[in-house]
Amino acid sequence: MTQQSELDSIAAKAFKLLLQTRQVIVTAESCTAGLIAATLSRIPGMSTCLAGSFVVYQVASKVAWLELSEEMIARCNVVSSEVAESMAIQALSRTTHATIALSITGHLGPDAPRDLDGIAWLGFASRASGFCSKQLFLQADTSRIPGSQTSLCLRQERQQNAVAQCLEFLCQQLTEGLS
Repeated sequence: MTQQSELDSIAAKAFKLLLQTRQVIVTAESCTAGLIAATLSRIPGMSTCLAGSFVVYQVASKVAWLELSEEMIARCNVVSSEVAESMAIQALSRTTHATIALSITGHLGPDAPRDLDGIAWLGFASRASGFCSKQLFLQADTSRIPGSQTSLCLRQERQQNAVAQCLEFLCQQLTEGLS
């Protein structure tokens, strides 16, 4: 399981890189339900770099708040590179003072479709360099968990793993912007 201290360390690294690159980030979060922004906000001074977050957990919220196309969601699936990229692009377009956006959409399980269980997609958009996406495979070790708590712990571990992978991806994108 990803520990809070590990997440704080990655968030602190992201903060340093956001400052160095003079970026302001907005997030659009589905399966993490705001946990990326919450993790970033644990770092003192982050308000200089974190514009805010769209928590669009339901498809209806993605459509209403980010104006994602229902047709695209139906055609591509809500857990797809197309949806993740669109979420990031739309969050950035709605947050004029932000310079970059990070999004995530995924299935944490345990009741996800078999081929999407533990799968998430990240989207990244930059006013300077366009957009991209990355597929995530969310890890969880439930071997030590009593049976009655397995579903809850699976989701929590996958959610924390998603946040860690998102922040690492953000750091990678920001580091590439330095070179």
